[in-house]
Amino acid sequence: MSQENLAACLVNIKAITSEKTQAPSLPVNVFLQEAEDTFHWTSEDMPLLATIGMNEEKRVDLNVRTGACREAQSLWNKDHRSIKDAEKQWLSLSSIAYDLRDELIHKFRFAFRSNPQLVGRVSEIAKGTGHADMIQDLNDLAVLGKENQDMLTPINFDLSILDTAAETSANCADVLAIANGSKQKGNESKVLRDKAYTYLKQLVDEFRAAGKYLFWKNPDRLVGYSSDYWRSKKTSSKKNNEAPVEA
Repeated sequence: MSQENLAACLVNIKAITSEKTQAPSLPVNVFLQEAEDTFHWTSEDMPLLATIGMNEEKRVDLNVRTGACREAQSLWNKDHRSIKDAEKQWLSLSSIAYDLRDELIHKFRFAFRSNPQLVGRVSEIAKGTGHADMIQDLNDLAVLGKENQDMLTPINFDLSILDTAAETSANCADVLAIANGSKQKGNESKVLRDKAYTYLKQLVDEFRAAGKYLFWKNPDRLVGYSSDYWRSKKTSSKKNNEAPVEA
């Protein structure tokens, strides 16, 4: 059902500009539960809420937006886990890759020592820095080695390492691309999640504002139109003489 809800809201969610998009100020699973609670809490108050524009259609829409946000959160969780897994894989793979590049450069310089042109090509490859450069270096070294196998064989060089270097270069490129997803501000699934959260929050805020207006003298009903999360934070902060920050 959440997938259908996201599909139904997708045009409106994507229409939210980056300037108006809000990052969640509380755990999304907590906010989703509060939105569900608001949906059920308002059931009893709909006759009064309808008198100030918060009709049943909006209440149904609240349920749909909650499902849409839940699905967007699930998509982001899936991508975020993939990114974290890639980051761990990168730490291990990059260490091997850097060592392999350094080994190839060391052996090539010795093997090509009588050929200034080839030594110059090795030096050109070796002078760059950074992950992207290392990945390209491995592939360049693999190509250079295969072009000059006759000069590597006399130093007892294992030619299969050239294939390993090319494969490692390709694997590093794939893993780093995924890992870098966490550093890309425009990560699509995160942007979608933040916009879905914003879209849901807009309507939750409307219902809460309406409830506070109608039930300002009725604490029994008023309590359902505020956030339990922030209320507990405020209580905790008062005990510790701190001021909670609510977005």
